[in-house]
Amino acid sequence: MAQLIKIYEENPNSKEIDKVVAVLKKGGLIIYPTDTVYGLGCDITNTKALEKIARIKGVKLEKAHFSFICNDLSHLSDYVRQIDTATYKILKRALPGAYTFILPGNNNLPKVFKKKKTVGIRVPDNSIARTIVRELGNPIISTSIHDEDEMLEYTTDPELIFEKWKDLVDIVIDGGYGDNLASTIIDLTDDEPIVLREGKGSLDVL
Repeated sequence: MAQLIKIYEENPNSKEIDKVVAVLKKGGLIIYPTDTVYGLGCDITNTKALEKIARIKGVKLEKAHFSFICNDLSHLSDYVRQIDTATYKILKRALPGAYTFILPGNNNLPKVFKKKKTVGIRVPDNSIARTIVRELGNPIISTSIHDEDEMLEYTTDPELIFEKWKDLVDIVIDGGYGDNLASTIIDLTDDEPIVLREGKGSLDVL
């Protein structure tokens, strides 16, 4: 059964963060807060953990559209082909923020994503998520957790999330109530930015 760990966004407790990082390094799954909805995540370098998430979501791993959660833009060149100045300026304006940017992937993508030509990059404006990634030393994979309730697309209460997910993951982080509006998804792989989903992030950054 999962552990429910309370972490405050203003000043994430390093002991609790270390606990989460240790679980990720062992191939564990976590549910954690972002600046939008709660996410289900694991270490992107752990294939077994990635396969577990794909099974839970009912998708084939190589076809899954998972986002890479990064601490800042310094990890970009690890997974993204060189981008032009205009694209970089958009990223600088928007991040950290409630956006997922689709960018051209490079040859360093984890083995299971080698066939993918693009990668979704996310730098959430949430210090819990970013501190976990920073301490882990590489991005985590993320996918939003949906609610079965037709009125509520996303569960926002960490205790309800824990009740529902406690047998599927290793840690649920209670970082306070989540939002129920997902990130804005913008494709930057073409000459002009294409908005694929308008969510919480404003389009003024384009």
